[in-house]
Amino acid sequence: MYKDWEKALIPSSTSIIEAMRLIDKIALQILLVTTEDKTLLGTITDGDIRRAILRGGSMEDSIESVMNTKPTAFTADESVEDMLVAMRLLKISKVPVVDQKNRVVGLEIIDELLRPAPKDNPVVLMAGGLGTRLASLTQECPKPLLQVGNRPVLQTILENFVAYGFHNFYFSVNYKAEMIKKFFGDGSKWGVSIKYIHENKRMGTAGALSLLPERPKMPVFVMNGDILTKVNFIQLLDFHTEHRAVATMCAFKYGLQIPYGVLQIDDNSLVKIDEKPVQSFFVNAGIYVLEPRALDHIPADTFFDMPNLYEKLIESKQEAVVFPLREYWLDIGHMSDFERAQGDFHKIFDNEES
Repeated sequence: MYKDWEKALIPSSTSIIEAMRLIDKIALQILLVTTEDKTLLGTITDGDIRRAILRGGSMEDSIESVMNTKPTAFTADESVEDMLVAMRLLKISKVPVVDQKNRVVGLEIIDELLRPAPKDNPVVLMAGGLGTRLASLTQECPKPLLQVGNRPVLQTILENFVAYGFHNFYFSVNYKAEMIKKFFGDGSKWGVSIKYIHENKRMGTAGALSLLPERPKMPVFVMNGDILTKVNFIQLLDFHTEHRAVATMCAFKYGLQIPYGVLQIDDNSLVKIDEKPVQSFFVNAGIYVLEPRALDHIPADTFFDMPNLYEKLIESKQEAVVFPLREYWLDIGHMSDFERAQGDFHKIFDNEES
C-alpha cells in the first residue's frame, strides 16, 4: 500500500490545470477524485489530461469532464496475488483501494506489491581479507572492490541481498578499509544501513562476529565478500528455520576429475579400470545462517574460523545443517576464478540490469 495515498485525493471541482500540477508534484501519474468523505468518484491520470489537451478543451475546466468515472478498484480484503493478477491482465499499475461503502482507504502500486517484505536479519559481509592469491590485482585495491562485470564483487553481493528485502548490513573490514568505506558509505545509496566492524588484526571468518556491537535478536547471515552466487536468501532462511537449526552452512557440489585410470583391485587381481573418473564432494560455500546463541561459542578478540565454530556446535550436540546450493556459485580465490567470473557475470547477472 502506498503510504502517502491521501496526497492523491482531490475534489471533482479541481481544474484540469490544477490536477496537472499536482500530478507533476506527487509524481504518481494518477489522482483519485473523491467526495468530502473520501467516496470514490473516479480517477484522473496524466494520459487523461493529455487527451484533454489534444481535444482542445480549456485547462480551466473541472476534471469532471475528463476523469474516468468507472475506474478499477480493489477492496481491502483482496489478496496481493489477486491484485497482481488483475493489474497485469488490465495492464494498469495503480489502483485505488475502497471499503464496502466505496470510500477510498488506500492506493496500490504494482511496484510496491512486487517489492519484497523488509527482512530485519543482520547480514555480515566479510570484506577484510588481504587477497594475497590475487596479489597483482589487490596491491592497490581490496579484493571486495575488484570489478567483475561493471561493478565491485561486494556491490553485487550487497544488491543480491537488497533484492530479497535485507537492509541491515555490517561490513567486516581490515585491509584498505577506507577504500571500502568511501565506496559504500552508510548504505543510503542502496536504501539500506551499512555499519563497519574494524578488525585490527586477523580474526578469521568467524572471529569478527565477536566484534558486533550487540547480540543479534534474530538469525544472522554471514557471507564471504569474494563470492558470486544466485542463491535465494529467503529460501535459505526458510530452510534454516524449518530445520530449527542453530547454524546452517551452504554447500556446493564440487567435481574433481582424476587425470588417470583408477584401478579397482581385489587382492592381486585387477577387477576394473575407471578411466579418469569424476569424484564429487560437498564443499563449504562460505555462506552461513547463525542463531544468536551460536555466537556465544565464538571467543572474544581471537582468530577463529567458521569451521572451528561448526566443530564446537557439533561437539556440543547442537543442530548444524547443510543447505545444498543448486544455484550458480563461484569463490573468487585465484586468478583463474577471477577470469572465469568476468565471463560468467554477463551470462548470469546481466539480465538484472536490463
